[in-house]
Amino acid sequence: MGCSYHIPKTNIDLEEEDEDSVETLTSYQCLVNKTNEDNLHSQQNLVNKTCDEGNKEEAYYQKTIKRFEELVASLPKGKGWMTEHLVYYKGCWLTAYGALKGLMFIQDHFKAQPTDIFLATFPKCGTTWLKALIFATMNRSRYDFPSHPLLSASPHDCVPFLDAYIFQNNPVSSIHSLPSPRLFATHIPYDLLPNSMISSGSRFVYICRNPKDVLVSKWVFMNKARPKELPPLSLEDAFELFCKGVSHYGPFWDHVLGYWKASLESPEKILFLKYEEMMREPFVLLKRLAEFLGQPFSLEEESDGVVHEIIRLCSFENLSSLEVNKTKVKRFSNQLVIDNCDFFRKGRVGDWENHLTKEMTERLDQITEEKLEMVLD
Repeated sequence: MGCSYHIPKTNIDLEEEDEDSVETLTSYQCLVNKTNEDNLHSQQNLVNKTCDEGNKEEAYYQKTIKRFEELVASLPKGKGWMTEHLVYYKGCWLTAYGALKGLMFIQDHFKAQPTDIFLATFPKCGTTWLKALIFATMNRSRYDFPSHPLLSASPHDCVPFLDAYIFQNNPVSSIHSLPSPRLFATHIPYDLLPNSMISSGSRFVYICRNPKDVLVSKWVFMNKARPKELPPLSLEDAFELFCKGVSHYGPFWDHVLGYWKASLESPEKILFLKYEEMMREPFVLLKRLAEFLGQPFSLEEESDGVVHEIIRLCSFENLSSLEVNKTKVKRFSNQLVIDNCDFFRKGRVGDWENHLTKEMTERLDQITEEKLEMVLD
């Protein structure tokens, strides 16, 4: 049977082992220190890069502001509807510190993507309704109807105006990280859209409306949004301004024609809708809208009533009755805050008959027939 012996370590052996342990520990600590230094160096480089990018963006931002201030001082002015003045820029009347400034930020900072979807409208042509329909159609597989975002959020929160969104989200580059497809709205005339938006492959949905209803709806809305220090705008004054083309994003007829002609040239990229037809045949035209957006309804969805449920969800009666649209506000900027309820007036066709005189009607009809003969056919 073998025996094992334990030979005690001498002091010399212990000292050598301690020296080895110290050396190993020192090497490990050096490695840890170097790793930490490398990590700190990488983090500092990232911080420096982020700061550099932020500084560059801020400088670019200030460059746009300077360009705007120089431009706005040189533009002709006209009487405003909800502001004291409008400015005339490349054939269009715009609010200076809202529409024009927003347009210039879009021109300088916005990069359109092929998957972007834009709702384009002249003000008071069914913008709120179409925002809801587009949002609900594009997100129908994402949300259940009983807990749908449109039950607790304004359509203007779900599909923001591009120029207002750029103002409210700083840095501007944050807009590029939004999930695809990005949904935006704009009142910008087609001829003023930056080429990057037109040539990007993005899709546009445009809706027009009878100008007589547009005039009345716009007059009522703008008076509610008009600052209290300015006197109310009379219907007679609004009528004269509208006929002369002096209204936000006007002239109305040029706005419609711009998108109409573009829709004929690129029907796969621009869908042209009419408010009155949408009101008459919502089922048919919502299906057409979904097909254009690349999200056609399946036969199963149709049989399950999905189309009808979206129409009901987005109806004037439903949206206007929701608490969010009765009591909340929409802040487009520090200067422009609108009660959500003001976006819901009557939602019907032909209310102009209750406001316009025979002479007003005949004059508007004559202008419309001359300007929009092709569209009306």
